Amino acid sequence: MTITCLDLEGVLVPEIWIAFSEATGIPELKRTTRDEPDYDKLMKFRLDILEKKGLGLKEIQDVIATIDPLPGAKEFLDELRSVCQTIILSDTFSQFAAPLMKKLGMPTIFCNELVVAADGKITGYKMRCEKSKLTTVKALQSIGYDTIASGDSFNDLGMIQASKAGFLFRSTEQIKKDYPQYPAFEEYADLLAAIKANI
Repeated sequence: MTITCLDLEGVLVPEIWIAFSEATGIPELKRTTRDEPDYDKLMKFRLDILEKKGLGLKEIQDVIATIDPLPGAKEFLDELRSVCQTIILSDTFSQFAAPLMKKLGMPTIFCNELVVAADGKITGYKMRCEKSKLTTVKALQSIGYDTIASGDSFNDLGMIQASKAGFLFRSTEQIKKDYPQYPAFEEYADLLAAIKANI
């Protein structure tokens, strides 16, 4: 019994913070988990900028409403879900992910939660669990599942390394160079074929 675990941003949908950075003209918000391995440090950096600029959840959700899945992502996901159970493991937040899940056909997603004040200001965040992607993969394995994992960033490496098969997808040149043992793909058809070969 196999479950495929996929990252969300950069794999199925564009990077939300990059889209928000472009919409607001705040270049510092382009920094993502591809650039910063320490997620806590990255989120504190982001929340500090939002505080200084007076931006809250509504402004981010307005940008998210304009984001569509990457070309071919829904078709890839539909095909993958027809051959194997699939869970999206993301370090994003339920308040960001919900509209994107509708556009992807409501796949299962495990993600985190923002702490939002009554005025819409984002005051913090709650991680679902520590090292959420790796912890989830290990939990699935503990109840009898084999896992296959794919992602593009530093925070995906734990689940990729712990799975029976792991793949990089549209990752950075540096990550591909540092982890040459993991096949790296750019096209959904190639990733789908590699997953199917390991189910």
